[in-house]
Amino acid sequence: METVWLTGAEWLAVLRIGLGLWWLESWRHKDKKGWFERGTGIAWAADVAGRHRWPFVTKGFRAVVEPRPRAMAHLVVYAELALGLGLVVGFLTPIALVGGLLLNLLYLVLMIHDWAEQGQNAMMALISLVALFAMSWQTWSLDSAIGLF
Repeated sequence: METVWLTGAEWLAVLRIGLGLWWLESWRHKDKKGWFERGTGIAWAADVAGRHRWPFVTKGFRAVVEPRPRAMAHLVVYAELALGLGLVVGFLTPIALVGGLLLNLLYLVLMIHDWAEQGQNAMMALISLVALFAMSWQTWSLDSAIGLF
């Protein structure tokens, strides 16, 4: 494959790192006090799920998230941090890519009516797929340096 400036593998690493930075920004801009102390993030998601056009989303949210809002708030916030760090440094990269893809698909389904959110989550999911199947951890990663994957 011919490319400009970097090799194909290096461009894939740039894509992976950029996706990681996107996850870190998602984590950074969250009001953690609101999420953890006041439950604002889960309350917002409950409102969205409660009005969702697909009944299985509402049922799933009520079964999985509503009984444990505090744990789910921590799971979401720290998952975004872990995904971002893992992708930026390239540690456990395939796991981070699959986890990010699943989280983006979950966000995509929850926010099916919000086109602004749809674009971000669709792009992040697409980048995750490309980075996963192109094995983007082969360059500029801790995985490559220590011989994982």
